[in-house]
Amino acid sequence: MIHLKPALAALLALSTQCVAIDLFVKSSGGNKTTDIMYGLMHEDINNSGDGGIYAELISNRAFQGSEKFPSNLDNWSPIGGATLTLQKLAKPLSSALPYSVNVANPKEGKGKGKDTKGKKVGLANAGFWGMDVKRQKYTGSFHVTGEYKGDFEVSLRSAITGETFGKKVVKGGSKKGKWTEKEFELVPFKDAPNSNNTFVVQWDAEGAKDGSLDLNLISLFPPTFKGRKNGLRIDLAQTMVELKPTFLRFPGGNMLEGNTLDTWWKWYETIGPLKDRPGMAGVWEYQQTLGLGLVEYMEWADDMNLEPIVGVFAGLALDGSFVPESEMGWVIQQALDEIEFLTGDAKTTKWGAVRAKLGHPKPWKVKWVEIGNEDWLAGRPAGFESYINYRFPMMMKAFNEKYPDIKIIASPSIFDNMTIPAGAAGDHHPYLTPDEFVERFAKFDNLSKDNVTLIGEAASTHPNGGIAWEGDLMPLPWWGGSVAEAIFLISTERNGDKIIGATYAPGLRSLDRWQWSMTWVQHAADPALTTRSTSWYVWRILAHHIIRETLPVDAPAGKPNFDPLFYVAGKSETGTGIFKAAVYNSTELIPVSLKFDGLNEGAVANLTVLTGPEDPYGYNDPFTGINVVKEKTTFIKAGKGGKFTFTLPGLSVAVLETADAVKGGKGKGKGKGKGN
Repeated sequence: MIHLKPALAALLALSTQCVAIDLFVKSSGGNKTTDIMYGLMHEDINNSGDGGIYAELISNRAFQGSEKFPSNLDNWSPIGGATLTLQKLAKPLSSALPYSVNVANPKEGKGKGKDTKGKKVGLANAGFWGMDVKRQKYTGSFHVTGEYKGDFEVSLRSAITGETFGKKVVKGGSKKGKWTEKEFELVPFKDAPNSNNTFVVQWDAEGAKDGSLDLNLISLFPPTFKGRKNGLRIDLAQTMVELKPTFLRFPGGNMLEGNTLDTWWKWYETIGPLKDRPGMAGVWEYQQTLGLGLVEYMEWADDMNLEPIVGVFAGLALDGSFVPESEMGWVIQQALDEIEFLTGDAKTTKWGAVRAKLGHPKPWKVKWVEIGNEDWLAGRPAGFESYINYRFPMMMKAFNEKYPDIKIIASPSIFDNMTIPAGAAGDHHPYLTPDEFVERFAKFDNLSKDNVTLIGEAASTHPNGGIAWEGDLMPLPWWGGSVAEAIFLISTERNGDKIIGATYAPGLRSLDRWQWSMTWVQHAADPALTTRSTSWYVWRILAHHIIRETLPVDAPAGKPNFDPLFYVAGKSETGTGIFKAAVYNSTELIPVSLKFDGLNEGAVANLTVLTGPEDPYGYNDPFTGINVVKEKTTFIKAGKGGKFTFTLPGLSVAVLETADAVKGGKGKGKGKGKGN
């Protein structure tokens, strides 16, 4: 069970009896809140990019490698007795993709010999732990070199039975010494019964004059979110849309920093044609394709109407090495160039012209840039000291001079023992136990308007008492931890004039390979396994009812304002009253009497309550499909005195929103209240 605080446990029997917690929401005296309260954060961890929200189905499509993860033939297998060999040709597909696969005819026959007549050879890809096959249009391509007369055939097949679900003839051969791109569309004639499937490219063995062909950049996409080329997986993108996010923080996260100073997320290697992207040695124990690059992130933001928060490399790597002050010039320049690529005029700036050539003549708008990622952590104390002493000041100065309208975020916050310079914001990343989140409920109350803070990552990760079942993290988000996250988020909303926004991290996790178990959504090749966690439901309900102006709440004198009921109140964009609450440290029903100033008897509201299982460690299981979160919406009327009365059970999260605007409508919110 969730541990009760000793001092409170003895009082619960009294505090949770019939006497309601009587709350009066004033009509003025609060503050205007941030425009981007809830958002998303993404980096490629847990195969959340490759094999996740990036919709590419082919694993190891271009044989990309690095010193840490050498090029290989993983996930490829021969067809028709062929031999597969990794090759580094004298004339590769591109300098970025030096390796390709050679597919040779069976040894007993080469070229046009009798024993190759009528035989087909090729190669198959197993995808990212399988491949979903449905009656829908797949688009694909591959590059081939070698003398070949004839056509190619692509197909989707069962990896178990070999049954073909769909195939397509790709017309035309190839030439020796020249790379030819073959493009195709493939529509299966039936759905596969499971995701244990492969993608096959094959051809007539006798048509290969020299007995082999070389292939590279073999790609296959299902339909994508908003129909974007090189885009996002629809079901996973939809789980993000349903959260009603308002910003996207990218590209991380540790991915931004890289393992070493030579292997950071080089934005300029993530743009342009896929054949010109070398990939990178991922920081989460796998090679990354960089197919989900800078442009794709901005398109993601466009397609979900999100404010981009762009992280730029700040000269610190995860191995603790950092750029000395005398060499910071290139670090600063690449960061400025990145923003020029995004925002520069297509005719008058170098990088703006590059963007235009890639199909985006219109500049993007960037309001927020974060300098580095968690620079308080790697290589401490020296790495952190370098950030405070010269790396951040030099970069902030350069940005203020070239882009004075962009708001700068430091990767630490004041809670990491950094004094954030005037004009900048900080970034706070709490990964805590439930009790720790609850105990920090008043943490942001003392923030000044000069210490504006982003919650760039957050999650309940450890159970109270520090005992976990999997390494040092819980195996999945659990209900008790998710309720504590709600209390934390309520605390940020109470201070919505000083909190830029908040997001959970990581957002996505492959069920086949992960490094961080706590995620909003779990996924696999089979969309049926896409699972919204308990935390996803909590963040969703809070993000669906946005407070634009907090309002002070009066409670009876002598009665504690918070614990076991934690709450915030305010007005929506249209002036309706919103009350958000969560119950913790209670095993009893909590009676609530709620009055909004200006609403009288007969006023109506919708009350939505989330509850969980009896066991606070209950979680949404991807493999059974059991959802432990129960959501109930009730239409209620204000009684005598204009009071809404209701009860909330222990470990619950609730939102009440009135149908009518509260007194004052769209108030100016010039007071200093925090909504408590």
